[in-house]
Amino acid sequence: MGDAFGDNPLQRLATAGQSIWYDNIRRSLLVDGGLAEMMSRDAVTGVTSNPTIFMKAIAETTEYDDSIFDLAQQDVDPRQTLDILMAQDIQMAADILRPAWERTHGKDGYVSLEVDPALAHQAEGTVAEAHRLAYLVDRPNVMVKVPATTEGVEAFRRLVAQGACINVTLIFSLERYRQVVEAYISGLEALAAGLDAGEQLPPLSAVASVASFFVSRVDTLVDAKLDALAAAAAKGDAPALTQFKRLRGKAAVANAKLAYQYFLSAFSGPRWEALEARGARVQRPLWASTSTKDPSYRDVVYAEELIGPQTVNTMPQVLLDAFRDHGLIASTLSSDVEKARERLAGLEEAGINMAAVTAQLEVEGVKAFADSFTALADAVAAKYAIAREGG
Repeated sequence: MGDAFGDNPLQRLATAGQSIWYDNIRRSLLVDGGLAEMMSRDAVTGVTSNPTIFMKAIAETTEYDDSIFDLAQQDVDPRQTLDILMAQDIQMAADILRPAWERTHGKDGYVSLEVDPALAHQAEGTVAEAHRLAYLVDRPNVMVKVPATTEGVEAFRRLVAQGACINVTLIFSLERYRQVVEAYISGLEALAAGLDAGEQLPPLSAVASVASFFVSRVDTLVDAKLDALAAAAAKGDAPALTQFKRLRGKAAVANAKLAYQYFLSAFSGPRWEALEARGARVQRPLWASTSTKDPSYRDVVYAEELIGPQTVNTMPQVLLDAFRDHGLIASTLSSDVEKARERLAGLEEAGINMAAVTAQLEVEGVKAFADSFTALADAVAAKYAIAREGG
């Protein structure tokens, strides 16, 4: 397909009710017009970042070296230097996205910045850090990212009750997603109660949130377990072998489709309608980790299978390019829901404990971001030391 806007599947994805956010950030993308071009050409209306993305941008390129040198000469310490570098990128991205934020009346146009992953199991620390980051970047169209650990979900509830805009990340299980939705709704109820009591708080309409539900990582882990089961079954259990192979690559989409069904039910009915009447916005599901990890799968499968209204797909560059080239548009998110339930049931029958799988993924996800944040801080400190010596 061509790149003319009318022929661009990304443009048509947006008209199907799904927002496209770009899963990457780096200085050159912001100053050279790359993000602005994607907004125009590809209907990109948001940006997500995480510690791994910043680590690759700052530690593995020279794009930030001049800024680090300048800050080092001003005796700004390495940790503050890191804060400033990230804040500058977030501020630039927010300013570029501001027209989308205004055009959509605060639905889109956001850039996300993650709290220090070291705080993943500290509710009080997460709340304080979220406020610090929001103050640091000082833009209305920034979402602070909070991990969906047990403590993170509680921090999220408190932040919503204070009127904050939050991206809840690292959601892998249906049960955790239900907890996140409940925290959002109860947080809004607390915000409404505070306003009724005369507290100086933002209106409900000022609160925007997304729930980042991870996709491909689920298949990566489940497929590895299925392959191990298949290797054992290959010695004589042909029916089991067939079943294991048939379930490969099916867990992630099924998991996400059932999460969407919960979204539809949670944001309807009297409880939600009472909040909606006061201006509350739904917390949209955001499909994260949507690039394909297994080369035997269609490279846009997780984007094509999760298309539906009131959702966001955050795409890295490789997926953005692939979908622009050959993505197919259909309303897939609400189709084959019973089949999704059957597939998850089939996985349990096959011996795959999905609760254990998703719990493992949450632990691994928090650790991966924490490791990236540590590597990022170490790299900035090393570059800072060189700058000080060179000064």
